[in-house]
Amino acid sequence: MFKKFFGFGKKDKEEKRVDEINEELEELIEDLDGEIEEDFERISEEEILKELESVNSNDEDTQIETVLELEEIEKPKKSEPKEEKKGFFAKIREGLAKTKESFTEQFNNVFHLYKKIDDEFLDEIEEILISADMGVELTMDIIDYIKEEVKKNKLEDPNEIKGVIKRYLVDMLKSTKGVEDIAEKQKIIMIVGVNGVGKTTSIGKLSYRLKSSGKSVIVAAGDTFRAAAIEQLEEWCNRAKVDIVASEQGSDPGSIVYDAIQAARARKTDVLICDTAGRLHNKVNLMNELTKIFKIIEKEYSSAQKEVLLVIDANTGQNGLIQAKLFKQSCSIDGIILTKLDSTAKGGIVFPIVKELNVPIKYIGVGEKIDDLQVFDAEMFVDAIFE
Repeated sequence: MFKKFFGFGKKDKEEKRVDEINEELEELIEDLDGEIEEDFERISEEEILKELESVNSNDEDTQIETVLELEEIEKPKKSEPKEEKKGFFAKIREGLAKTKESFTEQFNNVFHLYKKIDDEFLDEIEEILISADMGVELTMDIIDYIKEEVKKNKLEDPNEIKGVIKRYLVDMLKSTKGVEDIAEKQKIIMIVGVNGVGKTTSIGKLSYRLKSSGKSVIVAAGDTFRAAAIEQLEEWCNRAKVDIVASEQGSDPGSIVYDAIQAARARKTDVLICDTAGRLHNKVNLMNELTKIFKIIEKEYSSAQKEVLLVIDANTGQNGLIQAKLFKQSCSIDGIILTKLDSTAKGGIVFPIVKELNVPIKYIGVGEKIDDLQVFDAEMFVDAIFE
């Protein structure tokens, strides 16, 4: 009675049931062991060896694949060329990729589509030239030249017209002459242009190019008007490893140029580059400031060779040409730095600038790196967009 009341009788039954289950499990395990042994005995030694070889082979394949993957990952690190060693033509070609896409590919389509040189074919060429920012005046000159060459040389194949256009453009670009460097003379370069065209970066890249060619360079931070202009120019000069003469924002640009001239003369520096505040042709006070700087240069550095370079953003297209025309009315321009050619399809603006202003393109910007300012080469430029 006590066992039943406190649950002892129930506990004895549970323990008995557990013992029965354990016995059943032991019998089941013994049966399974016997079956496994019988199955294992049925597998021949040859089959086991084949299975092992298969496993080893898979492991080797996995190891080989892993090694190949590692080699593919490591290979670029060993063979990847440095950016500095990239060829001049390669840089130009890559920088003009967008211009080429909108310009050359349209030409090629027309050359393949038409089988003869007729008015319809010439109309297509005219449309492409205008859409490439050549301008109406230059486009009509090119069309007239094509007609003359077709008549004179009895041309019939449209594919021959590509060579005719290239020849015209190269000759036109080569027809302008800028300031030729005189090796034994010190030189001063004035950089002018409106805000946002890339004057500061162009000065940094030009300084780097000159320094890399063995020239000594000083930069005058003459843009004291724009906020942070001096700090940005100092950063570029540090990257190019050239000296800079600067003062505080709001200082007189004329006095900074004067100090830079004295430093350049004392150190017998090869090239002095003068930054100026971004200005429009119609801002009388800024244009007067530019005139003042020119007078200081003439008075204090008359022995130096002088050059004024106008910076134009290629993205502005025909507006850039208008800027150049207005600037030329206000001050003498010896050459053009055309920036951001890598980010625009309007590279054709090079041609009307040279044609209408009779001012040479001196440098072109084809990237954001410090060595992406290239000396302009007419033949290479034309080849790059027609390649």
